[in-house]
Amino acid sequence: MRTVLVLVRHELRLLASIGLWVARRTNGLGTGTGTGTGFGYARGQGSMLLGFGFVIVIESIMMSVLLRNHPAVQRAWFTVDVYTLVLVVGMHAASVVRPHVLDDRVLRVRRAAHVDLRIPLEKIARARRELRTTHERAEGELNLAIGSQTTVTLELTEPVAHFTFLGRRQDIRLVRCHADDADSLVKAIARARSVPSPIPDPTG
Repeated sequence: MRTVLVLVRHELRLLASIGLWVARRTNGLGTGTGTGTGFGYARGQGSMLLGFGFVIVIESIMMSVLLRNHPAVQRAWFTVDVYTLVLVVGMHAASVVRPHVLDDRVLRVRRAAHVDLRIPLEKIARARRELRTTHERAEGELNLAIGSQTTVTLELTEPVAHFTFLGRRQDIRLVRCHADDADSLVKAIARARSVPSPIPDPTG
């Protein structure tokens, strides 16, 4: 039952992302749920999802022809194909409207509607641009590839808690993610980390 609820919640987020995309709004910035500077990552997957959507359309047309003598099955198959296409659009929309977000305290590393990892800046030991196209699973590492590649590597001073899609906790010490402008993200992290914390007012 929990798995079903997680899947339903995820699909609702994808559908909501389409609305935000159409309205040209961004989740996590400005009028969204917070403030900070956004760094996109969706450009690397646009062509792949477009190709996937094209395959779904062609498959739907072919199955409609093959099932023309079975209208009930034809309608059911067409409904499934349309909904699948909507989810594909939702996946891309979620990536567009949920960018990585950097403010003066936290870096939010995100991927579509299912990853939103908050990393306090003081826990980032090093941020560097690093292009990787292969990613092997390793304990304590989180790889958020877009289009099969990551461009930014974050080494942490201590683990941060990450919860998988189904809620399993992982302690992460190294994060690899993708950013359309990796250089700008790495430089912005360095600047944010170098800004001294404000001195508390002793008078309260």
